Amino acid sequence: MHFLNLRSSALAVAMLGLAAPAYAQDAICGGAGAGGQWIGGDQASSDIATASSYQEQMALVLGGNDYVSLFTLSEGADVRMEAAGRGAGDTIIDVLDSNGSVVISDDDSGGNAASRAETYLDAGTYCVSVRSYDGGPMTAFVRVGLQEHEPLTEGLMVSTGGSDASGCETATPFGALGTSVSASVSETPHWSFTLDAPTQVSITAENETADPVITLYGPNEVYIDENDDFDGLNSRLDITETLEPGTYCVAMAALSDENAPITVSISEYDAEEALQALYARGEAAPPLDGSVPFTALGELATRLRQDVQANDDVTWFTLDVTDSSLIVVEAIGGGNSDPWLVIYDDLGREIGQNDDYGDGLDSLVMSRVQPGTYIIGVRQYDSGGSGLIRLVAERYVRAQ
Repeated sequence: MHFLNLRSSALAVAMLGLAAPAYAQDAICGGAGAGGQWIGGDQASSDIATASSYQEQMALVLGGNDYVSLFTLSEGADVRMEAAGRGAGDTIIDVLDSNGSVVISDDDSGGNAASRAETYLDAGTYCVSVRSYDGGPMTAFVRVGLQEHEPLTEGLMVSTGGSDASGCETATPFGALGTSVSASVSETPHWSFTLDAPTQVSITAENETADPVITLYGPNEVYIDENDDFDGLNSRLDITETLEPGTYCVAMAALSDENAPITVSISEYDAEEALQALYARGEAAPPLDGSVPFTALGELATRLRQDVQANDDVTWFTLDVTDSSLIVVEAIGGGNSDPWLVIYDDLGREIGQNDDYGDGLDSLVMSRVQPGTYIIGVRQYDSGGSGLIRLVAERYVRAQ
């Protein structure tokens, strides 16, 4: 079989998949389960709720792509989902429900660059999507089990500055919601705030030098939630379930420097602001109704090029594909630019995401696609960065 204008064997391998029949799991997790592997070998053996032990896979994460493990729950359960890279591999995991919505994500909570997410899940089918932090190829282990099953990872070490509830009784009062304070973990390991009425809250901790982790406890030191690395190395908790009146405690930890000042902000949760922040980071596809600006690049016939003066907020584009084909999209940095790239379909399902492809800082996403409109986001990876990025999109079709 011959192909037109194929620049590398990697493209040829991807093109061979154009003729492959659709997998039965194409509809799982809103399409994110297409090509995924059942963690127990088959669907019947992947019910974690009835498993006598954890289920585990070895994952080959190719550059710029995710590895997807599939599992089911016949009944609700507290589940632990983990991924650990071999060697210097640095994993990130997203857990998706049957509709493709992200239930929980994690970068380093397993310790030593491993990922670990623990939460209660209702009965249903789920996907664990594993990718490499730097976008490069990686071999990793993926494990899914109940809380009583043996974990794959060590979990985060407790910072000497705190992160548990033991210091909540002497926590420093934070002040009014909507304000910010700044202190190092060594100075102030715990903050307290009081709610006079049922409220949803957002809590952020910012200073990448410190690499903060925030943990929220309710009255009587009841654990509520925690976060590490929400935006780069900064942390954020959006508590969308209404908290009852009472006094709450924010426990702080610093994974890098406990003496570096951390700016902590606590405010009422703003759903629209949180959604706009997701669009700005490229973690969700914006609607194509004009509420978020985008540039229409038109039909991708063979090759398109667009220069972008980018910063660390995503600049959005759309392009149209009229036939089943293979598309290759590159974000090429100019000067000191470090591009980050993501592609969604018009339903908001992620097609691919990449930071560093190969040995450089440029980004590349390659995917088989069907006719439709695709949404492309590009930004500078570094917080506060700016510079020229050249966006290039190419389409490859089967030779006749």
